[in-house]
Amino acid sequence: MLRQFLSKLPRKSGKSDSPELARSNSCTTPGSQTHRSNSLNSGSARPCATKRTSSAVFPASVVAVIEPLLPFKDVPNSEKMNLFVSKVSLCCVTFDFTNPTKNSIEKDVKRQTLLELLDFVASGSVRFSEPAILAMCRMCAVNLFRVFPPNYQSTVSNGGENDDDEPMFDPAWPHLQIVYDLLLKFITSSCLDAKVAKKYIDHSFILRLLDLSDSEDPRERECLKTILHRVYGKFMVHRPFIRKALSNIFYRFVFETERHNGIAELLEIFGSIISGFALPLKEEHKIFLWRVLIPLHKPKTLGVYFQQLSYCVTQFIDKEPKLSSTVIRGLLKYWPITNSQKEVMFLGELEEILDAINMVEFQKIMVPLFWRIGCCINSFHFQVAERALFFWNNDQIVNLITHNGHVILPIILPTLEKNAQNHWNQAVLNLTLNVRKMFMEMDDGLFMSCHTHFKEEEANLSILAEKRKEAWERLENAASLQPITGNTAVLVTPLATSIAC
Repeated sequence: MLRQFLSKLPRKSGKSDSPELARSNSCTTPGSQTHRSNSLNSGSARPCATKRTSSAVFPASVVAVIEPLLPFKDVPNSEKMNLFVSKVSLCCVTFDFTNPTKNSIEKDVKRQTLLELLDFVASGSVRFSEPAILAMCRMCAVNLFRVFPPNYQSTVSNGGENDDDEPMFDPAWPHLQIVYDLLLKFITSSCLDAKVAKKYIDHSFILRLLDLSDSEDPRERECLKTILHRVYGKFMVHRPFIRKALSNIFYRFVFETERHNGIAELLEIFGSIISGFALPLKEEHKIFLWRVLIPLHKPKTLGVYFQQLSYCVTQFIDKEPKLSSTVIRGLLKYWPITNSQKEVMFLGELEEILDAINMVEFQKIMVPLFWRIGCCINSFHFQVAERALFFWNNDQIVNLITHNGHVILPIILPTLEKNAQNHWNQAVLNLTLNVRKMFMEMDDGLFMSCHTHFKEEEANLSILAEKRKEAWERLENAASLQPITGNTAVLVTPLATSIAC
């Protein structure tokens, strides 16, 4: 079996092929090689198995016949790139990792070769040639790019936020991790010329990397996050494309599927991208905030990636404070009226924004904002009411409220009075009384005026309710005097339906 494994090596050919020709003449194209790493083994009897990692994949004119198991220290510098390509081609053979006992010798040889390649790339001793870059990209494509099976747990669970769901771990991870580490070292190596590498680490390669971010294995998503960030940093020519590709993933998640395992990691990447935006912000970036980041508050799985999303939004506001009112309008648009956990998260994000907002932007949105905060104060879910009342523990927010008390107090006072009269939770009741006292100390005259107006409104509402009750009683009495004929509806009085205990 080992001999068969070693036979899958590039052979020297008399004809020279360009990388582009080699790419098109291979037995299986990069797209057809992107199946799961555990779906093949070295004993496969496919007729094109040898060609898949032979000179059809690698430029035959530059691959010397070098024993791939030789250590790098035993060959001169002039031959190290040829040995590198030979070792990389050896690692293009994939195995079935669901069966640990199958092809164990070949797996160990491949693992040792990958570790040796990792040490060589990390040493940065030789500048990578174009054939070596092509070979490396092909090897990573063969080993990493694959189609994931349907996620049954995410399909049947409600929102995918169930803490009892165990993450799925890929059995091939000990092998995949070395390939990811090798790719990371390769991309960040000072011996890699970005101008040459961009031809092979192209849009197609980047899209396949982004597709892998949907992996159920959190370890793989973490490695991809680092690699994608380094690709964004090294290949400036690809930056607009990467931002667009990330936006498309977010669009599909928000407006179509609401299912993706890597949203948190992708947002983390974008958070670091936002921090590097130049000022003033381009219109493209503002559109991303409004069309992507704000709608990302809508899915029911918000809790999975809320921390990263909040960080991205805060980064935008730090860059351009004028966007704070736009963000708050977006939050009010997507406010989760029937989801108490999400309401608590929204209130936390609101406090962060209000902590950095200026007076001009605050005055633009204070009326609808405090109308919503008032609704939260009256919430029967004590965590929502408590979180809303905690706003008055923030000195910056209290300062904003003090300067605009003539607008805010008439909105908030009725909710405070209702809480003080009949809220069931003692902690919420105590907080309500404290906030009420703070308003009284801010401006006693304004408070008494608003309180008087509130009492008058209450009296008017009570009179209207009494009139409504009397009107219904008159209708009921009039209906009870009508004779019952045919299919006429019968009015059943409460007394008639009461049951004596």
